[in-house]
Amino acid sequence: MFSSSKDITYFLEVVNTMNFSRAAERLGIAQPSLSLAIQRVEKSLGTKVFLRSKTGVSITKAGEQLLIHSKKLLQAWEDLRNKAIAAEAEPQGTCTIGMHAAVSLYTSGNFIPELLATYPKLNIKLVHDLSRKIVEQIISANIDIGLVINPIKHPDLIIKKLCTDVVTLWNSNTPNKYNQDITSGNAVLICDPELSQSQHILKHMKKSNIRFNRIISTNNLELIAELTIKGAGIGILPSRLAKFISPTKLQKIEKAPSYTDELCLVYRLESKNIKTTQVIKDQVKKIFSIKSC
Repeated sequence: MFSSSKDITYFLEVVNTMNFSRAAERLGIAQPSLSLAIQRVEKSLGTKVFLRSKTGVSITKAGEQLLIHSKKLLQAWEDLRNKAIAAEAEPQGTCTIGMHAAVSLYTSGNFIPELLATYPKLNIKLVHDLSRKIVEQIISANIDIGLVINPIKHPDLIIKKLCTDVVTLWNSNTPNKYNQDITSGNAVLICDPELSQSQHILKHMKKSNIRFNRIISTNNLELIAELTIKGAGIGILPSRLAKFISPTKLQKIEKAPSYTDELCLVYRLESKNIKTTQVIKDQVKKIFSIKSC
């Protein structure tokens, strides 16, 4: 019926989304590959499991029965896999950790050195991308564990809040009078306008009657911080990143619009008993004390 456990995962993701395009996106694969996987399943069964129409996708009676058994089969496979991995007394092999590059700057150095020193057989692979894409790769099992900003809930994931962060306006401690005077109406704003945090702040700046003459757009948060320090403009930055890059050269603009983020630890439900996941989870949680949250 299934050529591999991935076919089960693909089938279940289509059930979860009832949309082939969205399911493929969340799985991190091309839609034709997903369609071929479902065709393999249907050919093996000799019947359709999904019906496609102009209004969307619906599951057939055969698909509903398959859903019941596939969940049991996937769980049995994962239980067997987990027992095999858990049998190792010491974490080893390669663990892939995903996070936004900016998050990595102020977190990785606080837990990876100790991990490598404590577990000499463990290798770490870091993947940097937007938090949304990191979550999608965790769902598709391409990433083992992630540090993710504002993750969306998913039935296959365990999400543990680590701390909050505030995204707001930051200025240089020695403001450039031409580019960084927020009261003049001629200041320059530096931000990534594609981020929902930036969009929220931009919307509320209008309500607060804050005006900027020009905008510098970039998706590199470290560059936003550097340009702000050098006097090019006022930057929209996460507070933890701003304080990490330069606690003395950057200053938060008081009473400016802000957006509160949640930084969370994210991993697949079936990974909770894997030794490597447990030790990484414990190491990461240690660096986020109650005080820092």
